[in-house]
Amino acid sequence: MILVAQVSDTHFDLGARNAERAERVMAFLAALRHRPNAVLVTGDVTDSGRPGQYAQAAAMLRSDIPVHFLPGNHDDRAAFRTGLLGAPASGAPINQVAWIGDSGATTGVTVALLDSTIPGEPNGRIAPETYDWLGEVLRGAPADKPILLALHHPPAPLFSPVVDVIALEEPDRLAKIVLDDDRILGVLTGHAHSAATTTFAGKPLLIAPSTASVLGGEWELELPDHVMDYAPDPSVALHIIENHRITTHFRTVPMGGRIGVLPTEPTPEPTLHV
Repeated sequence: MILVAQVSDTHFDLGARNAERAERVMAFLAALRHRPNAVLVTGDVTDSGRPGQYAQAAAMLRSDIPVHFLPGNHDDRAAFRTGLLGAPASGAPINQVAWIGDSGATTGVTVALLDSTIPGEPNGRIAPETYDWLGEVLRGAPADKPILLALHHPPAPLFSPVVDVIALEEPDRLAKIVLDDDRILGVLTGHAHSAATTTFAGKPLLIAPSTASVLGGEWELELPDHVMDYAPDPSVALHIIENHRITTHFRTVPMGGRIGVLPTEPTPEPTLHV
């Protein structure tokens, strides 16, 4: 069994609140009986792409579990590279591939982390050079091992009046790749600030919640108010890959800690009748 944790939309802003929530999620993952084989952080790592925010993210998300980052629309490619990847600054798309599993390649999954950002824009698009890169990854991946694609922007509507207008543009080329390759188990995204599942090109599309806040859907929003809810505890997606299938659980991480016994209400005093 391969266990992949997906953390998303942490929005590090140099404040204590979002940092503490992300730190609590990482502590939860580290304490699991079966620890994740890897953690994927699917974009909007920072709130405005400032170098200090990446330094805060690097400190709070540090773990002995391998952590893989991809950018979101709130991130800055150059600062992302220097602050999280230890690479020279560049404005080119940040595309990475990760093998998650054992070192002997007998059990594991290839994860292609795609940069879907458009610098300076909230919506997403996969650049031609990213498609070329993905083609090379797929050609080089093991023929009998599963593959996951991860990006920030969902490529399908989620019935969110906020997210759907800034989702992935022109997803048809990606859909054909997903449809034509039986090794691809599903697509993982963030951006929606809501745990959600649907299908894309006949495969699972799994959207991780945000650690920072919850964004409402069209059935609950009252624009321009009641858009973001900062009250709920942070959440994380847990993906289990086994027997060439993916199973996902979403787990809330309580900021107040775990309660293992159902609290009991005090027994009311008997009423005396005279």
